[in-house]
Amino acid sequence: MAAPPRRPLLILLAGLLLVASLATLAEAIYEDQVGLADWHQKYIGKVKQAVYHSQKSGRRRVVVLTEENVISSLDLRSGDIFWRHIIDKNDPLDQLSLSFGKNLQTSTASDPQLHVMPNSKVAKDNLVLVSAGRWIYAVSSIDGSISWEKEFSLDGLEIKQVLQSPENDIVYAVGIAGSSKLALYHLSTKTGEVLKDIQESLPGELSGEIVLGSDDVLVALNKARSSLFLIEFNSGRISYNKVHVSDLVQDLSGTFKLQSVSNGVIALQTPSTVSLLKLKDTDGLEVVQRFDQPAALSDALTIAEKDEAFAVVRHVGSQIEFIVKFTSDVSGEIIREKVIIDQHRGNVEKVFLNSYIRTDKSHGFRALVVMEDHSLLLIQQGEVVWSREDGLASIVDVTTSELPVEKDGVSVADVEHNLFEWLKGHMLKLKGTLMLANADEVAAIQALRLKSSEKNKMTRDHNGFRKLLIVLTKAGKVIALHTGDGRIIWSNLLPSLRASRFGVMPSALRIYQWQVPHHSVMRENPSVLVVGKSGAESSAPGVFSILDSYSGEELNAMRLDHSVVQIIPLTLKDLSEQRLHLIVDSNSNAHLYPKSPDALDVFLNEMPNLYFYSVDILANVIRGYSLQKSCDIEGDEYCFSTKELWSIIFPSDSERIAISETRKMNEVVHTQAKTIGDHDVMYKYLSKNLVFVATVSPKAAGDIGSALPEEASLVAYLIDAVTGRILHRVTHHGAQGPVHAVLSENWVVYHYFNLRAHRFEMAVIEIYDQSRADNKDVMKLILGKHNLSAPITSFARPEVVVKSQSYFFTHSVKAMAVTQTAKGITSKQLLIGTISDQVLALDKRFLDPRRSANPTQQEKEEGIIPLTDSLPIIPQSFVTHSHQVEALRGIVSIPAKLESTTLVFTYGVDLFYTQLAPSRTYDSLTDEFSYALLLITIAVLVAAIIVTWIWSEKKELRDKWR
Repeated sequence: MAAPPRRPLLILLAGLLLVASLATLAEAIYEDQVGLADWHQKYIGKVKQAVYHSQKSGRRRVVVLTEENVISSLDLRSGDIFWRHIIDKNDPLDQLSLSFGKNLQTSTASDPQLHVMPNSKVAKDNLVLVSAGRWIYAVSSIDGSISWEKEFSLDGLEIKQVLQSPENDIVYAVGIAGSSKLALYHLSTKTGEVLKDIQESLPGELSGEIVLGSDDVLVALNKARSSLFLIEFNSGRISYNKVHVSDLVQDLSGTFKLQSVSNGVIALQTPSTVSLLKLKDTDGLEVVQRFDQPAALSDALTIAEKDEAFAVVRHVGSQIEFIVKFTSDVSGEIIREKVIIDQHRGNVEKVFLNSYIRTDKSHGFRALVVMEDHSLLLIQQGEVVWSREDGLASIVDVTTSELPVEKDGVSVADVEHNLFEWLKGHMLKLKGTLMLANADEVAAIQALRLKSSEKNKMTRDHNGFRKLLIVLTKAGKVIALHTGDGRIIWSNLLPSLRASRFGVMPSALRIYQWQVPHHSVMRENPSVLVVGKSGAESSAPGVFSILDSYSGEELNAMRLDHSVVQIIPLTLKDLSEQRLHLIVDSNSNAHLYPKSPDALDVFLNEMPNLYFYSVDILANVIRGYSLQKSCDIEGDEYCFSTKELWSIIFPSDSERIAISETRKMNEVVHTQAKTIGDHDVMYKYLSKNLVFVATVSPKAAGDIGSALPEEASLVAYLIDAVTGRILHRVTHHGAQGPVHAVLSENWVVYHYFNLRAHRFEMAVIEIYDQSRADNKDVMKLILGKHNLSAPITSFARPEVVVKSQSYFFTHSVKAMAVTQTAKGITSKQLLIGTISDQVLALDKRFLDPRRSANPTQQEKEEGIIPLTDSLPIIPQSFVTHSHQVEALRGIVSIPAKLESTTLVFTYGVDLFYTQLAPSRTYDSLTDEFSYALLLITIAVLVAAIIVTWIWSEKKELRDKWR
């Protein structure tokens, strides 16, 4: 009689199991969930050449070639990518042309060059000539086959121009050998046979800067950059004339360059002016117009049968001016329009003009404009039709910043406005979870999720998912991206890193967190530090810029009086929460920043404990240093000299440094002890001074297959950076680079190629501290005779034990990183950028050196995976899903406040961001948890309990009446 009341308990347990199973299923990612916690952005890079589709083709597109070696077709209406191809960096592209029976020239000489030879009989049989050095290749435009090839015997020859005679089947090739010799070759179009060879010497050396003045005139600048040579190659002969630059432009100052504009018109450009010059046969040049502002000119565009147009885009105050001129009347203008653009884009660098037919049959003009920050704009009818932030294709460094705290009185927006909408939304989500939703309902679910999401708010969230990704680009522009959807919050092209147009080229190096306010300075905004160089030389002065993380405003900028060879961010802070940084210059002096008395006091207290090392790949040596108070610069108390403590010189005939890695400065380690299956304890060797260095044999330093297995070897070192002591060394015979590695906690994983097995491999080394092995004695712990609290010093010889193992790996690798979490509790995963430009998350347990073919029961309980010869590639482990991050270069893992979750940002030509939970979200409910289903389940359970209780009571009453 007591059995029936147990049924409600059974039903309750069944209901709880159902809810638990649904919570487990919520960990999977469904099709409609993609894009909620991740985003993917496609870019192409800085455009260096553009070719428009002809209007007859009916396609409003432009094909572009970029400095990232990308060929892409863009929609002229929106700027969206129609298609693109990323070419390997080892096969650089210099010129782009469409074979429409028209010779298209670039504004600057390139090597190799492309020439399209029109055939007057059949337009489809255009002959494409490619010149590179002293070679000319004739390629059929029909099938791409090489019709003929010709190598000229003149040493140092470089072909500058290739022309075809309209009267006969002769190709004229004009080149320069050395610095003063000219050569003109007459070639047969059909066979490439040299019909005539003419050589001429110039009085004086050339600078190498040569442009095409007209079809049969080259304009060359002499080595002293004071005169122009007008070189005519007409009627099978060579003649020249000399013109002094000072006769053309009176107040010329600074560097300048030449640009071919059209047939008979060239431009002489300085950093602040542009002068248009017109050819007067070979008698000389005349200035027809001058612009006194920075400007860029397009190549000529054929408008009528005998007329061409070109564009001039120049800065006028806070606007740019778009001017179109005919080459027949350079002093006149067809169009003059002023366009308002973002001032953080810098100067105009390149212009590509295009024409179209208006409804009234007149010619209209549009222009693609490449800006100094590598962005791309389309200008038409006085407006910016669209813009692309393609500087994001060339990111050089990344840091993060927290968003502002939500102020009091600001309420969170209501997501569901009433109970009906709330129930409707959750019922749709329930149908989606049970895979019962149709296509329209899936779209509605996606819209509801995006609407209810708070991921795009400009304030912090309690889980730490909303942050700013602050990136530094190759152009010297700093851009802040919101992690919610990847939108640009602010951008700033730093004046200190802007290049003079033809002079010194500054370079952006790194970006760091400068001030992260806490406690007394909590009301201040965080800031970031950008470090750069004012030139390419190692002795070039450094550049500092400090920016507000919330607004992008430049708070301070300075040009350093010393060079920047090495940047060492310290863990120390001054009273204003500014992080201390050491800059090592080319004279081996270390300079402290910020230069404040408080920062100096903090630094001097810790200076005896500060050491650093440097890796000189060219010299094949690693050196360790300490700091001293004295400095070569008198009166500079923030300058410190360095003392070399140790060095490791690798023999160049047997080893070359391939890579060096160290632990992340902000890495958090949860525990130093590792408990194994037999309840024994192993203590991790957790020195922050640990450095991993890999060397390869000289013959194995090239591409894969460049050395025989017997000639190739890879040596891995674990080195203490304070003493230079080699803690471990292992040699992989028959191994070759490229080598990629990541160092975390007490282990290092590195990737290389095994020539003997013809496969890639990944090896793991784990290092443990044996000096703490006695701490396992309970009596010593009770009596206080253990050394757990004893300081660790690098000067004491460590007792270490090393475990290592290697595994085959299917893919070639472009980049490697490891997940970082707030407390270091969550299991580690390796983030591997594969050759397919995707990111694979590989559990560190697969790279446990203690794996064996037949693990014991204790090892199985510990979670050790049975040994296999290769690492598994699980398709569901690709964090980029089906996306590709083209030309992948870097992976960054950012801890969230939620311990289970890390934020992953991947960059190359494309950008990808996602949230990753290596051990699943064990500390929170997912965003997809169905609260409606939980309430329905509870209601059903309560109703079932009531019904069962009533039924039980009635049955008991009936039994009593019997």
